[in-house]
Amino acid sequence: MSEFTLIERLQTRTALERADVRVGIGDDAAVLAVPGDHELVVSTDTLVEGVHFPRGTAAFDIGWKALAVNLSDLAAMAATPAWVSLALTLPACDDAWLDGFAAGFAALAREHGVALIGGDTTRGPLTVTLTVHGFVPQGMAVRRSGARPGDVALTTGTLGDAAGGLALLGTKPSRAGERHPAWCEELLARLNRPTPRIAQGLALRGLASAAIDVSDGLVADLGHVCMASGVGAEVDLARLPASSALLGLFDEAERTALQLGGGDDYELCFTAAPEVAEGLIAELARLGGGVTRIGRIVEGRGVRVLDVDGREVVPPRRGYEHFA
Repeated sequence: MSEFTLIERLQTRTALERADVRVGIGDDAAVLAVPGDHELVVSTDTLVEGVHFPRGTAAFDIGWKALAVNLSDLAAMAATPAWVSLALTLPACDDAWLDGFAAGFAALAREHGVALIGGDTTRGPLTVTLTVHGFVPQGMAVRRSGARPGDVALTTGTLGDAAGGLALLGTKPSRAGERHPAWCEELLARLNRPTPRIAQGLALRGLASAAIDVSDGLVADLGHVCMASGVGAEVDLARLPASSALLGLFDEAERTALQLGGGDDYELCFTAAPEVAEGLIAELARLGGGVTRIGRIVEGRGVRVLDVDGREVVPPRRGYEHFA
């Protein structure tokens, strides 16, 4: 398969028409129309085999996850997804793999109305780089820098599931896992096909003071919010939301490590003033997926995790770092 045949194959299997794409795939660059009363939000992520997804991961799941992790960044900024460009590096052309990748990518793209507008293909180690573009009304983007002392800290969904799924791949199944294979499947699904919280992100507009998606780990990512905002945070360990699968397959110490430093969940961690938090919780509950108040923003610096007696818990790992 030539490079141009590969591009045509991807284009055919991921096609989605949008009126704001004036020129898409097939020219030297895309021509796009941005609504006059909106700002453009752009994010880029690279996924590398063996780093961001295990070797042997199904092509459908790679296509899905590559787009999901990028859409999650838009969700954290309260942006509506619109377009995406794709740079795909492959060790060799494989029709079946490419069709699976395109199917996974297209399934999520169509769910959120995202059009593939261009990109690049080359030979090399399996690597997927996406740049997503979205819209937000002027001045309405939710940033990391708005948290203030007195705000409450919240998260969508459950934490630690994706890291739990990754841990299952590296160990023999536990007795609990053998008795409950559905739990294993649930955690692996959270690892391979994360759900970008787009609707929840849009609900944060004008209400959340700061937000971030949990990609590297709760402590690390909430720490980014604290650094950008010039504040500290206290997290109540007992309040962290956990799925039945995580509770059933891991003991307390393992679960704590996964929830605080595991990452890859792509849930939204955000802050809000107490007077708007309850209404925001109600709205997010209506949207589904769950929302939990996990702590508070305080004076100071950094993130402290506290047990039920108010004693600080030091996680074995605060989050993922590429060059640590």
